[in-house]
This record gives sequence, C-alpha cells and structure tokens, in this order.
Amino acid sequence: MDEEYDVIVLGTGLKECILSGLLSVDSLKVLHMDRNDYYGGESASLSLVQLWKKFRGNDTPPPNLGSSRDYNVDMVPKFMMANGALVRVLIHTDVTKYLMFKAVDGSYVFNKGKIHKVPATDVEALKSPLMGLFEKRRARKFFIYVQDYDESNPKTHEGLDLTRVTPREIFEKYGLDENTVDFIGHALALYRDDSYLDQPALEFVKKVKLYSESLARFQGGSPYIYPLYGLGELPQAFARLSAVYGGTYMLSKPGCKVEFDEEGKVCGVTSEGETAKTKKVVCDPSYLLNKVRKVGKVARAICIMSHPIPNTGDSQSVQIILPQKQLGRKSDMYVFCCSYSHNVAPKGKFIAFVSADAETDNPKEELQPGIGLLGPVDEVFFDTYDKYEPVNEPSLDNCFISRSYDATTHFETTVQDVLTMYTAITGKVLDLSVDLAAASAAEE
Repeated sequence: MDEEYDVIVLGTGLKECILSGLLSVDSLKVLHMDRNDYYGGESASLSLVQLWKKFRGNDTPPPNLGSSRDYNVDMVPKFMMANGALVRVLIHTDVTKYLMFKAVDGSYVFNKGKIHKVPATDVEALKSPLMGLFEKRRARKFFIYVQDYDESNPKTHEGLDLTRVTPREIFEKYGLDENTVDFIGHALALYRDDSYLDQPALEFVKKVKLYSESLARFQGGSPYIYPLYGLGELPQAFARLSAVYGGTYMLSKPGCKVEFDEEGKVCGVTSEGETAKTKKVVCDPSYLLNKVRKVGKVARAICIMSHPIPNTGDSQSVQIILPQKQLGRKSDMYVFCCSYSHNVAPKGKFIAFVSADAETDNPKEELQPGIGLLGPVDEVFFDTYDKYEPVNEPSLDNCFISRSYDATTHFETTVQDVLTMYTAITGKVLDLSVDLAAASAAEE
C-alpha cells in the first residue's frame, strides 16, 4: 500500500464507485478503500438476515418470508431514468456489460387522496383522470410545446426565451391550474419543492422532455429502469471496471485516516500503520466529519409485503410521488416498490420503501400517508439517518466530499452531485453524448 496514487477514494457507496470508475477510465491511478467488509456503505444491498441484524438486532427472520439469500434490499433504492445522466455515465464507462436492467412497470402520482398514473405525453394527457376536459386540452398544448422544443431551433420556442422566462410564467401562458402544475413539476420534472417555479425555465423544460423521451424508450409504463438484483450490483460492477484499468480496491481497511501537510492539503491516507500517498481524496461524509455539516434527516420505512401496491394495475415495480402540497409538507414524499420481477425478493414478495425529508421527530407518524397506500404489510422497519453536505473548499485542501443521499427514489439528484464532483476533481466536464442503444440490449 506504500505507493503514490493520483486519487484515493474512501467508501464504496454508489457515488464513490461511479467517480472511481470515471477517474479510472481517465487513466488516473486510483486506490479505493472501505472500512466495511462489504460494498456499498450507506447504499449497501442487504440480505434478509443482514436486514434483521441491522434493524432488529438478531439474525433470525421469520421462516414465512422465504430464503434470506433471495433478498437484495437496497438501503438507498433509486430508479434510473432510461435516458438520464446515470445511464449515460454507465455507458460512457462501459460498465453496462456487467449489469442487466429491466424496465420499471409504473410511475404514479398522489393527488387528492388517490394515486394516478403520471401522464407524460399529449396523448396520455387526454386520457388522464387527473384533469377535467378543458384542462386536458390546455395540458395537451403544453406537452406538445415541450415535445417539440429544441434549444437550437428558435422556431420551436414560441417566442419564449427560457433563460429568462420562469416555469410559473409558462404555466400561466398555457392556463394550467395548480393541480396540473403540481404533478408536472413534481412527478415529471421531479422537483422536490416549489422553488423551481421562479427559476429560469430551461432546466424545467429539459427535465419534462427527459421524462417523456425516457418513457418512449421502452414503451413501458414508466420512464425508469432498475438493475436485476438491485443496486448492490453497481458498486461491484465499478470495482471490476476499476481493476480492468489498473485501479485497486481494498475492503475491511479500518481507520482510513486522511493525512494533511503543513498547508492543510491532503498528502495521504493511513490504515493499519501504512500510508498511501496521494494529492486528492474523494470520500463520503463519514470519512471527514470535520469538513461537513448536518443539513437535515431522512425518514424511511422499509416494508416487506406479499402483494403489489393496490391501484397500480398490479405493477411488479413502481414509483409513487406524493407532492408536498398534497400533504401540507415542505418537500415531497416518495414510495418505491420492487419485487421478484427484478430479483430483489423471493417469488410473491414485494419490498416497498416510503421516504421523505424528516420534518418532525416521529417518522412513523410522518410517513403514514405513504404507508397508507401500501395495503397490508408483513414486516415494517422504521429508520432515520442524518444528511450531510461538505463545507470545505476543495481548491484549498483537495478533499472532494459527496453529499448524503436524499429522500428521492430516482437518481437524478445523485448523479448531478457526481458530475459536479467530477468537474471539480478533473477540471473537465464529462461528455455524456453517448449512444443510448448501448444499454438497451440487456434491458429487453
């Protein structure tokens, strides 16, 4: 271990593994270490026995739940947008050859006490029970505008400069009511609160476009895909990739103390009395707690069930977004459900997560609106974890620290953090113009 590396990555969470893969592909010499004896850190994937140990303090789950090995319960479950940035990163690094994906059946939104399929195109808008007849026509015009919008072709702009106009003004132009605004902003553009309404609209329009293009890609019921056997496959796929490029992975490395020189810059990492030299460290917040601050908590419930979520058309995998306004909250609540169809549970079993930014000290009570949608559950675990963000200045200390995972059940915010960090570390913007077909062969 007493060697010099371009970058040392600490922690094998999803973000750290993706960065380690990207840096390896850039021909940097990478050492990747984790204090745990398993991959994934906070975003690990657990068997039933491991789940019981973590939340119940024993290793004897009830026999009626089936074999422990048939469970791959992701601690930070997130679906991937079929045409989204994460899929592009996976193709860019060629890690797709180690993974098999499958489309997710359903994408739903909670509105006035019921769940509805999210309409994402002009055709679906006309069929949706979310809107009355006249609103449907207005929504259809909005969707056609978004589908036709091309940043480089002013003819498609309808006189709107999206770097100046806000989403609020676009909604007003099309006369959409607040109910429609609610599901478009939160279930299609995937904003977590309403602050986006007064930002420039270009990003918003691109997000709605991404949703409808991803939806069209697999002709399925949702724009999302998910790896077979869950996200636990991702860190291992990136570990393989890193090895191909000469990177080194080491698990079970206690300590992992980051060392600094007189100027306060990183100079190495020490574990078990040995120091590996480096000028840059990438890590999750738990490795440098003195350089991060707490910015809130995530509350989550993990449920094991023997049936699909009611009112989702028997979807074997589904996301439901509960917009903040519908619940009188400051931010959205999310429901994620996956099952044996993605090989994350034995046949006939479903795993559902309900997650939200904690706004009270009682997760059980707070998550009730989401849990209430699930129907009977066999087992439920409640949990909260702290969210951290870095407060250091990477240009001064060369420490690049990821943010904690948020409550969303999709990857869009996570991958933005990764891309921002990549640019900070390398000074380059990652080119994501890849051939999306490269990830589709396995997904059929």
